[in-house]
Amino acid sequence: MNRFFYFKLAVTNIKKNAKTYVPYIITSILTICMFYIICSLSNNPDLTKATGTGTMSEVLFLGTIVCGIFAVIFLFYTNSFLMKRRKKEFGLYNILGMEKKHISRVVLCETLIISVISLVFGLLIGILFDKLMLLVLLSMFSVKIPLGFYISSASLNSTFILFAGIFLLIFLNSIRQIHLAKPIELLQGGTVGEKEPKAKWFIALLGFICLGTGYYIAVTTTNPIAALMLFFVAVILVIIGTYLLFTAGSIVLLKALRKNKNYYYKTKHFISVSGMIYRMKQNAVGLANICVLSTMVLVMLSSTFSLWYGMNDIVDNYYPREFQFTPSEYSDKDIKNLKAWINNTLDDFDQKPTDIIEYKSLNFACINNGDTFIVDKANSTYSNMVNDISTLSFVTLDDYNKIYNSNVKLNDDEVLICSSREKYSEQQLKVFNYTFKVKNTFDNFPTDQYVAANVAKNHVVVVKNIDILKNINKLQQKVYGDMASDIKYFYFFNVDTTAENILKINDKFIDEIRAMANYPKDTNKYIYQGKIDCREESRNNLIALNGGLLFIGVFLGVLFMIATILIMYYKQISEGYDDKERFAIMQKVGISHKEIKKSIHSQVLTVFFLPLIVAGIHIAFAFPFITKILAILNLTNIKLFVISTCGSFLIFAIFYGIVYRITARSYYKIVS
Repeated sequence: MNRFFYFKLAVTNIKKNAKTYVPYIITSILTICMFYIICSLSNNPDLTKATGTGTMSEVLFLGTIVCGIFAVIFLFYTNSFLMKRRKKEFGLYNILGMEKKHISRVVLCETLIISVISLVFGLLIGILFDKLMLLVLLSMFSVKIPLGFYISSASLNSTFILFAGIFLLIFLNSIRQIHLAKPIELLQGGTVGEKEPKAKWFIALLGFICLGTGYYIAVTTTNPIAALMLFFVAVILVIIGTYLLFTAGSIVLLKALRKNKNYYYKTKHFISVSGMIYRMKQNAVGLANICVLSTMVLVMLSSTFSLWYGMNDIVDNYYPREFQFTPSEYSDKDIKNLKAWINNTLDDFDQKPTDIIEYKSLNFACINNGDTFIVDKANSTYSNMVNDISTLSFVTLDDYNKIYNSNVKLNDDEVLICSSREKYSEQQLKVFNYTFKVKNTFDNFPTDQYVAANVAKNHVVVVKNIDILKNINKLQQKVYGDMASDIKYFYFFNVDTTAENILKINDKFIDEIRAMANYPKDTNKYIYQGKIDCREESRNNLIALNGGLLFIGVFLGVLFMIATILIMYYKQISEGYDDKERFAIMQKVGISHKEIKKSIHSQVLTVFFLPLIVAGIHIAFAFPFITKILAILNLTNIKLFVISTCGSFLIFAIFYGIVYRITARSYYKIVS
């Protein structure tokens, strides 16, 4: 036998099965291309030239891991469609005298051809588009774009090893299926799963319970901490519920429709309902996969776009002023020395502090029960801590009047309150042995970023004087012991200069603090001990984080959409071949071509858009849940998230419709 016989046969097989192999090869090329790009970007030294881009590299590395895991699952899944279509062909080879080891050699040649084409073109396209993706990322930071191409040898090796391993595992899995199956099973392999499934009421009910429980958790969870803890629980329940309802619930529903004689005994309903029941067992998993992938795409795109475009809101919530100093010591002498040092440093840049805010504050956590704030671990349960945890930030009336340039007066038992997340509605506030009357509420107190970032409700409480503040501090220290917080002094200010100069001033402060650390212990020079935060530097770090998340969201969104397209395409092709003979029989028994076409259109439309409708329902129920999680990142702009979610769904629906038109056309050609 000619040594190139198997190779020629493999090439012929790929050509004859171009309808199934070409989309698979294109998808493999795109998957390899996208994995290389994201892997190369995470290793690219040019991406670390801007402030905060180290964070983006870490986010991209996580995206590489997700992309790699998805590639394994996705290519295995799509290969299963190919094997289903080819089993009959392999069975025919076997019956005509070709041994299974010879069939294995043909499959080996086919796998080698596909893997070589996919790796060569995938890596070449990846190298070409890698530069374009780098330009997109660096444009977020206004960094000078480097010339020339950067080819990451480490990324090339990682991509080659990963996908060579995937194709090897796919080949071994194909050989396993061929060797374990009997010739008659291979011949019937294309029709496996076509027996009418039974109506499994228990599984359908279980799916409904899982989905309902996931929805209930998403809708009823109001605390961001609880939302973060329960997020993956709700996601897993919804995914399980989706698969169970598509596999069992859909059959229960279709059989219920079949029992309804007024509905079922109409030509278009009779054909579509009976046809969908006949193949729903094999349809259901594909539909559920499309639904879950669509939901993932919509969640990623809407949330990452919201984080990117809501970045200024996040920064403003975190940082009320450009520079924020929180010294460890706050005596009058320490504060005087701090201000003198800051002014001397700013003089080097011909700057003066403006819009100054300074105050003393005491922050600690507690359990909120109505108008009572409990600071006693013995009287609180874990569930209460999750649902009702709050923080109290006490400030003095003098500091409040200085900040707002007001002349408010309070009695010893009166307070003013500013609450985050929701307005404080009680008439009094009880904490320790104090019962304060709420004289008034106010908005937008410029708290430091750690309180602003708190995922629990925070209440800023203005008390009459420093003595009350110190007494409350002593009481909370008795409860928390070594874990207790202390009264802190905050000094915030702006400078009237460019963003570039602000970063230089921040670097100057940091350099001086490092120099102070080398002073001898007995020095009389001022040594700053404490925190320093710069809004502009943090903005760059946030751009890196949110920019990386946006890039990963769009990147994985595109990858998942490619997966959705291919699943749709193969499902339509597979169903087309399955339906061809059945519709031919229907025409022979007297059903007109027009009625069959109308029924086909109804069936395909229902099956195709059902996942999109269910994905939309998932997003609607997940919306309040995701807003709580975004609140942890201090994104409280609900309107922006609504626009992002609706926009993402609309764009995806249009794209989904275009894919439907293309794939449905292939289906009609096969059937007719």
